[in-house]
Amino acid sequence: MPAALNPQCLFSVLDEHGVEYVLIGGLAAVLHGSTAMTNDADILPDADPDNLERLGAALTELQARLRVDGDPEGVAFDPHPSLIASMAMLNMTTRCGDLVLTFTPSGLDGYTGVRGRAVVFDVGGLHIHVAALADIIASKQAAGRPKDHATLPILHALQEEIDNSDQKREE
Repeated sequence: MPAALNPQCLFSVLDEHGVEYVLIGGLAAVLHGSTAMTNDADILPDADPDNLERLGAALTELQARLRVDGDPEGVAFDPHPSLIASMAMLNMTTRCGDLVLTFTPSGLDGYTGVRGRAVVFDVGGLHIHVAALADIIASKQAAGRPKDHATLPILHALQEEIDNSDQKREE
């Protein structure tokens, strides 16, 4: 049986291995204040070869397996840096819950741009780079999946609330 999502566990292992990434997707939106729930963590890792080496080691420690339909335990694979580098996206199950690696997120300009706009959140003592809410919205709009369209009204309302709060602070 796959493990329930435990973000603290995922973030701790990634941190222990020094993996550079930005949290994107639904969990990132939750950290910004979204009420829409998610059952996985989506990350945009830095594609630097040294970082991919560290990411591979973290995935090994997480006991990552490829998520496939019809096999809840997933399929074993070797998270070698060259394999990771050749993928646009990897959907995995781990001992800490489901994890998605995305190297080319819809509607976004890649790791450097997303990281430059990211907000740092303290999650259980770990400093997590989280995509800006505007980037999360842009990515969900570009992806165009039904589940993304369902959460967009929540995210737009949240962005408006944040913008209004920022505007009041400036006055």
